[in-house]
Amino acid sequence: MVFKTCKITEQYLLWSSLEPKDNNKSHQKSVRWSASNNSLNRGHATAQSTLLGAIAKYVPSQLIAASLITALGLFSPWGSKSAQAAVGPYCQFSPEEIDAKEKLFQASLDKDPIAVNEYNAIVQKHSQMLHLCRSQTWPQEQATWLRLYPCDVSPGSIDNVLDRIVNLGYNKVHLEVFYDSQVLLPPGDNPTPWTSVVRSPGGENIDLLQQTIDKAHQRGLKVYAWLFTMNFGYNYAQRPDRQEALARNGTGQDSLTVVHDRAQAFIDPYSRQAQTDYYTLVQAVLKRQPDGILFDYVRYPQGTGGQSSVNSVQDLWIHGKSSLNALYNRAGNKKGLAMIKNYIETGNLTIKDIKNIDQQYPQETQAKWQGRRNYSKSKASIQSRHRNLQSDLWFFSVAHAAQGIIDFLSFAARPAQDQGIPAGAVFFPDANRLVGRSGFDSRLQPWDKFSADLEWHPMSYAICNVNTDCIVDEVETVLKKASAQTKVIPALAGAWGQVYRQHPTLEAQMEALRKATPQINSVSHFSYAWQEPDADRQRKFCNLQ
Repeated sequence: MVFKTCKITEQYLLWSSLEPKDNNKSHQKSVRWSASNNSLNRGHATAQSTLLGAIAKYVPSQLIAASLITALGLFSPWGSKSAQAAVGPYCQFSPEEIDAKEKLFQASLDKDPIAVNEYNAIVQKHSQMLHLCRSQTWPQEQATWLRLYPCDVSPGSIDNVLDRIVNLGYNKVHLEVFYDSQVLLPPGDNPTPWTSVVRSPGGENIDLLQQTIDKAHQRGLKVYAWLFTMNFGYNYAQRPDRQEALARNGTGQDSLTVVHDRAQAFIDPYSRQAQTDYYTLVQAVLKRQPDGILFDYVRYPQGTGGQSSVNSVQDLWIHGKSSLNALYNRAGNKKGLAMIKNYIETGNLTIKDIKNIDQQYPQETQAKWQGRRNYSKSKASIQSRHRNLQSDLWFFSVAHAAQGIIDFLSFAARPAQDQGIPAGAVFFPDANRLVGRSGFDSRLQPWDKFSADLEWHPMSYAICNVNTDCIVDEVETVLKKASAQTKVIPALAGAWGQVYRQHPTLEAQMEALRKATPQINSVSHFSYAWQEPDADRQRKFCNLQ
């Protein structure tokens, strides 16, 4: 296992394509904004142009250009008549078909051979019906996001969940495998530092991940393993032997001091310990042969209020030992290293500091580090040099933070890609924005620099009150940044047939997306728990005997 720290090159400069961000926007897992803020993508053109002009000396203009994804054709949202005869709109099954399968499922729990055979037969029938419908209906691939619970070790629980997913017209499942310091691995075969979801006595060999993959395949469902990435969870952060693996800001704090839900402990992406732990997890997951793997929380923590943006080097999560060492190794000469260290340690670089470092290294005319091209002229005033160095060091530090995310994601995805298993990144389309003139969204999620070989899964969760325009805007923003080879698979939030937590009905969102971006042919919906809240609640709070 080798983790290679990439240079900060033109390809990865974070500030090459960051966009303006509303200072007052509150960020949650569901991104919420008002109708008046719906003009974000359109209304900040002037601010963005000013920014791009200011950074032109750092970044060639061709890096700011975006590619449009190739159109793939338009499918009817209702499917052909033959498919419609089997299932309803969006490939959802009729109440009669659902009731018939449910009755056979209940009968099969008694292990009666005839009932089991009849149940298996209708499962196969529904698999074929779903395949036919989805092959003729836009989108041809429709996924839901699923979390399992300890109660799902109960006989028939996974079968029932997957049957319900098929009933809703989904042919793909994004199964949560690593979250909140828990992994969906059997306790008896869990080589990771995290606790298994299954913890009941006698459950040492219960493999919910493998069971779900196998049972899903019987129903014609694909299963993608869905993992938290840089958020290793609260329990991980409590381990004395993992303290150096945590991301830290300039005051030495970890992310638990910024996000107070006791669930978000972010790691230093440059930490070899964090890399080793995550590599072990990914290998254990891939051993179960999922159809794909998705990486979520590929970012730094989201603060609130004044901590929702980063405006100084002290705010950046680059002050862990490993990140600092990697940062210092980017220096191109001794003068560059001295200025970087001074800037990191004090949070500033004064004219006096520059003079002292000049005297210390008189033989070196310029301070050098990776990616730096904005050298002052030899006769430039000390005031001019000071302004340039301050600006250069700030953007250099931000780029180093972003590069850590890019490197860690590439490292995490490589084992799957080496096996020919699709890998994707989950991200917020607005998490790479500028705040003001030189601040950044605290998440620093450089999704527009993620590898084109990955699937891109933008969480298009915006709320725009009476319509779906802001949702479509987020998807179109991502499409403009994606290369022609990148598969963009939007994730929508909501429920069928009802407004749920202020999100429009999925019908409304899907129709808007189909009209605006017919080239997209794969969509996911967050989440199964929102589609089946009562059934999900029963599974979550059952009493295991």
